[in-house]
Amino acid sequence: MNSKEMLFPKLSLLLNILVLIPVCSSILLKSNLVIDSYGIETPALGILLSIYLTILIFSVVFLFKFDPKFVMALLLVQVVYKVLSPIMVGTLTNPVIISNLFIAVFHSYSIWKLASTKG
Repeated sequence: MNSKEMLFPKLSLLLNILVLIPVCSSILLKSNLVIDSYGIETPALGILLSIYLTILIFSVVFLFKFDPKFVMALLLVQVVYKVLSPIMVGTLTNPVIISNLFIAVFHSYSIWKLASTKG
């Protein structure tokens, strides 16, 4: 892949990093915003934090050691869980759900760019 073809997938990785650093920090610091958006501290929130940290770590790794197959897999998993989340939660008004859907649209374009490249 040339640098032009990697632009949007790399922007998706950067978006993950820019979103997940403050989100993970807020969860770890037990911010009031976290309670408003995610609810009170529960084991489920800890599990979610571990998933977010995993996405954050791999986004950083793939930003510097870019592999289209691995980046596509990471972004595909994110798009699926982000699109399923309003169905599972039962609302479109939660700020986490809203931001997830916007990110899913962006990641979907990056996936399309990865899938449409030759080689």
